[in-house]
Amino acid sequence: MSWKNTENRYGSLSIKIHWLMVLLMIFVFVSIEGRVFFEKGTELRDLFKMTHFMLGLLVFILVCARLYLRCVQVTPKITPPLSSIQAWGAKMAHLTLYVFMIAMPIFGWFVLSAKGKVIPFFGLELPALIAYDKPFGKILEGWHKEIGSWGYYLITFHALAGLVHHYIQKDDTLTRMLPPKKKS
Repeated sequence: MSWKNTENRYGSLSIKIHWLMVLLMIFVFVSIEGRVFFEKGTELRDLFKMTHFMLGLLVFILVCARLYLRCVQVTPKITPPLSSIQAWGAKMAHLTLYVFMIAMPIFGWFVLSAKGKVIPFFGLELPALIAYDKPFGKILEGWHKEIGSWGYYLITFHALAGLVHHYIQKDDTLTRMLPPKKKS
């Protein structure tokens, strides 16, 4: 299988980045939800939060790579073709997901900056994006949490849409993004 996209299917690079991002998004959500099992101020709780921050920034980097690949490669056509309203809906759903995956890590970076906290990234300390303002940081954090909760719905909708295309509409929307079957 080629690493580049073709008219009929995504290439191995696009497929690997997509599924790596699926795993990363799972770990981003698990790390922030899992922190509640530990008391505030404990090392384990802080580790879960730090993991959430770092993986969120990694999502940002990978989504930028995905967008670059979308710009320089062909997008495989869906067979049979979608209706114009479905094609528009798919574009809007993907746009919403991309905005979410770009905005949330940046928003989180703003939260940490405003609260005067370290912005960790795998051994690096990233610079603050805005000045220290703890009350504003708390407001931003509330918005970040609220928007983050909508991520569950976005991702669930995306996954269900792929399954509907595969099992009900019987098109190749899902199979274009799956690794190819190994020949026996």
